Amino acid sequence: MNGNLWAPILQQQVALQRVAMLRITTENRKGKPLIRLEGKIAGPHVATLEQCWRELAGAIPKAKFSVDLRGVSYIDSAGKALLREMHRLGANFLAEGCLNQAIVKEISKQDESSEKQAKRPKGSPIIFYTVLFGLLAGAGAARGQQPATATAASSPTGMVRLTLDQAVALAIKQNPTQQIAVLNAVESVQDKNITRADLLPQANFHVADSANRINVKAQFGGLPLAPNIPGHIGPYQLFSAGPNFGSSVFDLSLWKRYQASRANIDASKADSLSTREQVILLVVSQYIGTLRAMANVEASKSRVELAQALYEQAADLQKEGVGTGIDTLRANVELQNEKQRLLEAQNERESNLFGLSKLLSLDPRQPVELADSLSFFETPQPEVEASIDEALANREEWRAIEAREKSSKLQKQSTQYQRLPSVRFDGYWYYFGTSATNGIPTYQYQGSVNFPLFTSGRIKAEVVKAELELQKLEQQKVELRNQIALDVKTSLLNLESARNEVQVANLGVQLAKEEVDQARDRFRAGVANNIEVISAQDSLARANDNQILALYRFNQSRAEFARAVGQMEKTYSK
Repeated sequence: MNGNLWAPILQQQVALQRVAMLRITTENRKGKPLIRLEGKIAGPHVATLEQCWRELAGAIPKAKFSVDLRGVSYIDSAGKALLREMHRLGANFLAEGCLNQAIVKEISKQDESSEKQAKRPKGSPIIFYTVLFGLLAGAGAARGQQPATATAASSPTGMVRLTLDQAVALAIKQNPTQQIAVLNAVESVQDKNITRADLLPQANFHVADSANRINVKAQFGGLPLAPNIPGHIGPYQLFSAGPNFGSSVFDLSLWKRYQASRANIDASKADSLSTREQVILLVVSQYIGTLRAMANVEASKSRVELAQALYEQAADLQKEGVGTGIDTLRANVELQNEKQRLLEAQNERESNLFGLSKLLSLDPRQPVELADSLSFFETPQPEVEASIDEALANREEWRAIEAREKSSKLQKQSTQYQRLPSVRFDGYWYYFGTSATNGIPTYQYQGSVNFPLFTSGRIKAEVVKAELELQKLEQQKVELRNQIALDVKTSLLNLESARNEVQVANLGVQLAKEEVDQARDRFRAGVANNIEVISAQDSLARANDNQILALYRFNQSRAEFARAVGQMEKTYSK
């Protein structure tokens, strides 16, 4: 089937299959079908993956599949067998991390071994050793398996190499602030369930066995008793067992409270997503700041090499009798200064890497290396008004405050409806007697109407409090709208300024390099001393710093604009 025929089928297959521990996504990437897996390929989820794969293979028989294993944290023996079959039929695997890469290599090697074994004479002992090694390797992997915390590539020395999108993905999965926000959103769901329970029937089972003795005279207020009436009754036993139950039939106050709790779920989810965006911004900013520190280190190394070459040139000229001792001394001082700047840049780089590891919640003992670099690419300057409208439509803070406003209105109605009558139904059915052997069934069913007459101003005070909460939210909404507009305008202004700074800084570096070359030529020719060379070195250092700072500001401004319009995850997460 050609691409035009199976592309619609593939688009229909892009349905997310969510199982408890495995997420399967199918999509069309550059004309080739891709199956992305996230979670654990184990237990019943192996059958789900096999069904999805065979359905897609049946719909697209001649297509070559790619299987993305970078989000997989565990593969059991059945999963390995399925992946081996998929690889045998032409599937291509994408894997990162020591564990997944080892499994893919194991599957590939086993397929190659199988092909070689097919060419060997029957009865070859290599088959036995291959099977035995596969069983031992699978058992060892199952015993030592731990859920992966990152999809970043790891080097044999334990170094974690992170791209920007991998760092963002790790932060979404592991950052404690993000996880707490998710737990708060889940907690609001339970609050909703608690308020819903007040609307639903409740039942209990009651069992009681008691011994009783009654003072008869006390029952009659201490009056004298007739001669034939005993002073007490008992002791006697009472036994009862059975269910009692009750339910609200009509209570608008409870219903509105339940609706308010549902609106709180939307607010909590929006808060969680807002925290997610903020965490991504922090990670992106830290990553870009670390790239800046790394660029400073490389620039410092280049300046040290240049200062070393100029020092050696001055020393050679002095030996030849052309240069002077002060020139050599001056070049040596400049060399030591550049070495000092290199040490400071290296220290700043390590500090930034530590900060990134903390944001990603990585093991403090695990070294981290960044795979990206500071870069500049031309992008169109967005319009202010359109960006503000986009921000109001996408910012989760705006959705959260709207949900809270809705919840507060419902909570106010719940308080007002407390003045209305409410209807309940209650009852019980007991097996009742003086012992467990001589009881009889007893029951009571009743409907009741409760109409509040006087609450000492409690309901009025609660209504006024709800109105004040609404007024506070209205003021917060106005402040948030202004803050969003300010964020958008500021980020656009910084983005435009940073774009111009990059252009100027690039030209400055080019001119500074030419100045250094000319100064060196003049010093070598004896036309001038190396004061001009040292001055040119300082100019080059400032130009390099300006270029790195301009690139940093440009990338940081892009991140701040994405945050301002609520597109952080869409921009930086794949």
